[in-house]
Amino acid sequence: MSDLTQLAAEVFPDELVSHFPVRVLDLPGGAGKFALITIDNGFDHTKPNTFGPAGLGELDNAIDKVEALAAAGDVVAAGVTGKPFIFAVGADLKGVEKVGAREHAHAIGKAGHDTFKRLTTLSVPTFAFYNGAAMGGGVEIALHCTYRTISTAVPAFSLPECFLGLVPGWGGCVLLPNLIGPDNAVTVVIENALNQNRQLNGPKAYKLGIADALVDSADFVAQSLVWAGKVLSGEIVVDRPEIDRGEGWDAAIARGRAIADSKVHGASPAPYRALEIIDAARDARLGDVASLEAGFDAEDDALADLIMGDELRAGLYSFNLIQKRAKRPAGAPDRKLARPVTKVGVVGAGLMASQLALLFARRLRVPVVLTDIDQERVDKGVGYVHDEVDKLLLRKRISPDAANRLKALVSGSLTKDAFADADFVIEAVFEEMSVKQQVFAEVEAVVSPTCVLATNTSSLSITEMASKLEHPERVVGFHFFNPVAVLPLLEIVRAEQTDDGALATAFAVSKQLKKTSVLVKDAPAFVVNRILTRFLGEVLAAVDEGTPIEVADNALAPLGLPMSPMVLLELVGPAIAAHVGGTLHGAFPDRFGVSANLERVVKAGKRSFLTWASGAQEIDPEVAALLEVGDSPSTEEQVRERALAALADEINRMLEEGVVAAPQDIDLCMLTGAGWPFHLGGITPYLDRSGVSEKTVGRRFLPVGVASVPR
Repeated sequence: MSDLTQLAAEVFPDELVSHFPVRVLDLPGGAGKFALITIDNGFDHTKPNTFGPAGLGELDNAIDKVEALAAAGDVVAAGVTGKPFIFAVGADLKGVEKVGAREHAHAIGKAGHDTFKRLTTLSVPTFAFYNGAAMGGGVEIALHCTYRTISTAVPAFSLPECFLGLVPGWGGCVLLPNLIGPDNAVTVVIENALNQNRQLNGPKAYKLGIADALVDSADFVAQSLVWAGKVLSGEIVVDRPEIDRGEGWDAAIARGRAIADSKVHGASPAPYRALEIIDAARDARLGDVASLEAGFDAEDDALADLIMGDELRAGLYSFNLIQKRAKRPAGAPDRKLARPVTKVGVVGAGLMASQLALLFARRLRVPVVLTDIDQERVDKGVGYVHDEVDKLLLRKRISPDAANRLKALVSGSLTKDAFADADFVIEAVFEEMSVKQQVFAEVEAVVSPTCVLATNTSSLSITEMASKLEHPERVVGFHFFNPVAVLPLLEIVRAEQTDDGALATAFAVSKQLKKTSVLVKDAPAFVVNRILTRFLGEVLAAVDEGTPIEVADNALAPLGLPMSPMVLLELVGPAIAAHVGGTLHGAFPDRFGVSANLERVVKAGKRSFLTWASGAQEIDPEVAALLEVGDSPSTEEQVRERALAALADEINRMLEEGVVAAPQDIDLCMLTGAGWPFHLGGITPYLDRSGVSEKTVGRRFLPVGVASVPR
């Protein structure tokens, strides 16, 4: 039994095997015969091509056939492409997360290298035709070829490994900087990956130099073969840029480290390992396998170490939450109960309301009407939407016709009578219970009995808000996160009397809005705001006790959070943070305190504890002068332990209260609503593997081996 066969049988028994049929084609213009390998797992585009041990074995066999054809002089070149719409999206991650031994992890890396580099050492030139989505190993197999074309229609192209807790381990760290230069490689491998797995499209990948030709999607493979024939005949000469292997390489590595530091703060090893390999790859040369071997060996070692690390398991856990649980929200009612929504009303015309109006118009393509207390506010809200549509047009995100249609869908009114034929009305007014109750009473007086009434409240009780209505069963929480267009999470809150029809309609609308929905019980501040407020409250309490702001603010840096507590406070706004904190203090006074210093900052009209006045982030001296602190300072470690214990305690209480169905929903909320890193798995995997869960609540949140290495 070969190593690949044994690995497939022992570690990847459920692999969705990609096959690699070989066709011999006549190149146009009499350029000769061409052996084309097609990556195809036998399913449609909803099941992308991936590489596991069995698939790599089949690729090895396909290359054997091509090698024989080349040796016999039957073909002048060879190439690889994908099935319709999909090139390949990398390694079989379902199998990777089951790997339990380092030698198996190392074997996966070596198997990919040993197979892919055969495309470099073939006796004839090799071509890759990126016909569709390409990620990870799908990008890397083509880097081993001599030339590449890419379709104008490729929608997603990336090396996402550092986002998940890996490195591009089948040649990406070694080959890419030697193809497009180290700075562009840092953009793809580090910057794009750590920016929530930002994708390139076909034209952008071509512009970076990853592909040698950009080919129209219509008849893509045929036109790529025409191009290949012209390259082989010498009619087209492919020029590659001169690579700066000195100061330019050093600068690129330094930029990559700065990006990694700003994103993960040293908490995830993957981007730093990738940068080490890129740094050492400056002596490698494309096409010279001997010069590449040391880099490939380093990739194998990095893969083995990282596959056996908890950060990758947490990253894969996060990925699976986004890909699976987010698409089938726990507790959502039967979608058949959802009612059609043909018109939307938005109460309020401020910034949040205007963002909502734009989102509803863009995604639902139905009329949206905003109301407010005076014409100036209404005009400002509608104007905001129109301005944002113009920006989309300017960036060529939409066509002129689409822009005109979107603008026509959004209108304003001074009277709620405009909601008479609306099927869904959402309020985004001042966060005060009496105000929201009055708004809903006014809306209920004019809408149909089946119209769903939604509230964007961040912390108030939905049940109380609906309590004075004739039909409280129609009211649902619909809590967005700011900025609305960026953060995917939508907390859908079921009040005590919310019926299945209203809830199903809310979930259906959320899906049309392309949001990640989590069903939440009507509890103070729901999920994300409750967790962040408890977390932030402990940090502020430490400051009130006498801990220097800088110490408290740096305490959570080892987690690699997207921002420090004080930056988070600035983003949320001290006034909003104080309001939510006050709501939670009223509900749970034993755990949620009221920071006197935060109230002083709000009263003084300050937007932050920080300032950039000197060009660098520092404590605002005016804020420092406002503070009244105690004489019991804490160390960074003490603040961190305190904050993490509070997180574990609050999450445990939320699960006991049934605020969400499972810990996975807590993590999904933190990933998509608070931007917490994939390498933490949201939060509960980190609390488990660091021992905080058991120390604080006496148990793990997740079973052993979930989001961690089985030991």
